[in-house]
Amino acid sequence: MDSPSASSLQLAMAALVGASLMAISAFYFHKRSVDQVLNRLIEIRRIRPLSAANHQEDEEEAEEDIDGDGGGSGSDEELVIDRKKWSRDLSKSLDENLLRGYRISSSLPNVAPGNDFLDENHKFDQPMGLRAKSYAAPSLDKLNLIPSGLPPLRLDQRDGLDRFVNHSAKYTRVASVGRLVTPRSPGGNAFDDDGDSDDDGTELTNGEDMLFNYGNIDSPIDFTNAQDVNSNNQKTCSIQKIDEGGKCIQDKMCMATATEAKASVDLHGDGKVDTPSVHMVGNDPNFDNTVLALRATLHEHVGSESTSREEEEVQKMIRECLELRKNYVYREMVAPWKKETEGKSSASNTKSDPFHFEPVEATAHRFKMEDGVVHVYASENDTVDLFPVASSTRFFTDMHQLLKVTSLGNVRSSCHHRLRFLEEKFRLHLLVNADREFLSQKSAPHRDFYNIRKVDTHVHHSACMNQKHLLRFIKSKLRKEPDEVVIFRDGKYMTLREVFESLDLSGHDLNVDLLDVHADKSTFHRFDKFNLKYNPCGQSRLREIFLKQDNLIQGRFLAEVTKQVLSDLEASKYQMAEYRISIYGRKQSEWDQLASWFVNNAIYSETAVWLIQIPRLYNVYKTLGIVTSFQNILDNIFIPLFEVTVDPNSHPQLHLFLMQVVGFDLVDDESKPERRPTKHMPTPAEWTNEFNPAYSYYAYYCYANLYTLNKLRESKGMPTIKLRPHCGEAGDVDHLAAAFLLCHNISHGINLRKSPVLQYLYYLAQIGLAMSPLSNNSLFLDYHRNPFPMFFQRGLNVSLSSDDPLQIHLTKEALVEEYSVAAQVWKLSACDLCEIARNSVYQSGFSHSAKLHWHGDKYYLSGPEGNDIEKTNVPEIRILFRHEAWKEEMKYVYSGKASFPEEIVP
Repeated sequence: MDSPSASSLQLAMAALVGASLMAISAFYFHKRSVDQVLNRLIEIRRIRPLSAANHQEDEEEAEEDIDGDGGGSGSDEELVIDRKKWSRDLSKSLDENLLRGYRISSSLPNVAPGNDFLDENHKFDQPMGLRAKSYAAPSLDKLNLIPSGLPPLRLDQRDGLDRFVNHSAKYTRVASVGRLVTPRSPGGNAFDDDGDSDDDGTELTNGEDMLFNYGNIDSPIDFTNAQDVNSNNQKTCSIQKIDEGGKCIQDKMCMATATEAKASVDLHGDGKVDTPSVHMVGNDPNFDNTVLALRATLHEHVGSESTSREEEEVQKMIRECLELRKNYVYREMVAPWKKETEGKSSASNTKSDPFHFEPVEATAHRFKMEDGVVHVYASENDTVDLFPVASSTRFFTDMHQLLKVTSLGNVRSSCHHRLRFLEEKFRLHLLVNADREFLSQKSAPHRDFYNIRKVDTHVHHSACMNQKHLLRFIKSKLRKEPDEVVIFRDGKYMTLREVFESLDLSGHDLNVDLLDVHADKSTFHRFDKFNLKYNPCGQSRLREIFLKQDNLIQGRFLAEVTKQVLSDLEASKYQMAEYRISIYGRKQSEWDQLASWFVNNAIYSETAVWLIQIPRLYNVYKTLGIVTSFQNILDNIFIPLFEVTVDPNSHPQLHLFLMQVVGFDLVDDESKPERRPTKHMPTPAEWTNEFNPAYSYYAYYCYANLYTLNKLRESKGMPTIKLRPHCGEAGDVDHLAAAFLLCHNISHGINLRKSPVLQYLYYLAQIGLAMSPLSNNSLFLDYHRNPFPMFFQRGLNVSLSSDDPLQIHLTKEALVEEYSVAAQVWKLSACDLCEIARNSVYQSGFSHSAKLHWHGDKYYLSGPEGNDIEKTNVPEIRILFRHEAWKEEMKYVYSGKASFPEEIVP
């Protein structure tokens, strides 16, 4: 048994050795063949331009001989020899030029040339014309044997300035050809935003260079096909040749580009060119041919009259969406700045005594709630609706039409392109004009970021203080008023000391950590846990005592801490706030209770105005048996408002309080799933189930009643109330679509990053976004993924706000903390911060007289005419850029027929 096994092993070893020898031999044969081919290619490539020059001289001599002899001297044998010699030289020159132009590498060839091309005498027995044509196109095809779907390998040399250098040619070439890159490719723009995954994708960008060489084909033969290739390349890309001195030799293109570029540097239009900008242009040899050429191309693209049919359809749909908004949003018939007499008188009355009530004669108006909407009539017997409003069926139909437009692929692509275009324009503006903006700010006397007006456009009153402030206040009350009866709980009245004893707490035990009102990691995507942070020490009874105005002590503690916050706000002088305070809609008496709390505690400050927030909690009230239908909530919210408007004497304190109210807000967790409303929804009286209505259902009925109320209040010379809800913090984009049609401003709006169409519409309509990145970081979106910097660069009307200082912020000045973090993380300049602060004033509901004092006598004019740098510290060049960019987009959407108002929309 040992003998057969030994023989098998020997046979196997012999086979292995034989196969190894054959493989080694094959490898060496293959290596030798490849080395020969590569050596041949290296020899061809390393031939100096001298051969080409000699070839040209020989050619010229041959032509002179032919011309001199008249084409008939010399023997036929000599002529054949000369033609063969000339053919070989031509073949060698053509080989050299084509291969050098195609940049073949000695180590890893970019293409694999065919054998026929390497044969110098191949096809030279054909007539000259056929040979020329055969080398023009077929030879180029043979060079590129890589499949058509694959891009060529990039093996070109660069000079460190993103330019391709050809050492064997006459010119240094700077070219721009489209290439496909992604935002994460190393060749992408350094300014690109990687945080937003929704924008990731493959896009056509500029920056790739042309591989074909124009300067090395110097043969006098007419290569027809090669010229076609050159002409096609020139049509598809703008290639600019620059000689050794760095000067452009394409006169027409460069002169036009430089003229338009220098004209674009003078953004003021006064014929003056800023010194820093000229310095930048003068010191950069490629500036006229790269950055400014791009800008000229962009302007030419915007002003192009020829548009495709698909583009015209997109523009038409965008225009229709903008017209839909105009049909819904309430606008005052007379702008505030045109009511000079009324404005001055009301301002003087407010400053004298905001709580003094003068009896006002009631009017004969009659109102009636029908199908969830109040209708107003001129008298008791009149049946004509004075202020008709769009029906719910029409609104839901229009909203569905808007959502249909936002879902179309061609509209999404076009809007995304326009938004990216706006973003790149802003970056180009910063490259050219950042120094000018900085110098303008330095020249503005007295103003800087700290002493310009900033409005906190979104902050909840119950969380308006920071946690340290609330802790000090609780300790002071526990020390000074321990025997104050503060709550009725468990069938008995309890003092403040007894409440803390029942919780096994003392004033000495309290600290910020025990208070536990600050948002942490546990609140991310947990709106329920975030709301529990309103309970100090996790106890709802402490919230009722210190943070409620309808309690046993009639909100005295909350009024005192509110006055302290308002005092700090006034001490800062340049910070203002718009506080949200709740009306729940459980009963109509809530309005009188809230108004009496304001008047009795004398809560008023010129640095603060108030908004009413309505929690969307119908399902909770229905489950508890507080209401029977959605109509009950609408009655409890709006009937008292119409009563006090028709007859202020019926609710005098409410009449005084409404003078400080500037807006309505809708609040709750938007991430809750909901069913999209249909065109024919049940009326509020028919909504008796336990499910909460959709966001757009709430929004429409609040809008419809506010529209009628504002019409009535404006007719009586009273201040109006705008709809400014929470929207786009989470949930579906349906919320943003409804808000686009109905609302003046919104809070948050971070979900606009998911819909380029709605984002573009919000930009065109300049709808204000009161964004709170630190609050979003605790609830729904990490800070580095927040779209605020992208929205700002694209020109959306954004402002920063604190939302919930009690849960979010650590310092006494929550709004400055928002600005500080944003400036550090997103590298915002002083000009950026001042522009955001300026936006906050325009978004706010402060009076015309206040804005007149803060921003100058012409603040209501659109564009740079309405900007006073000595008030806002925003350079005129920044405002001009924003205004002109918006006008260009409106011209694009309206095909050059857009009209631009001289005044801002109130």
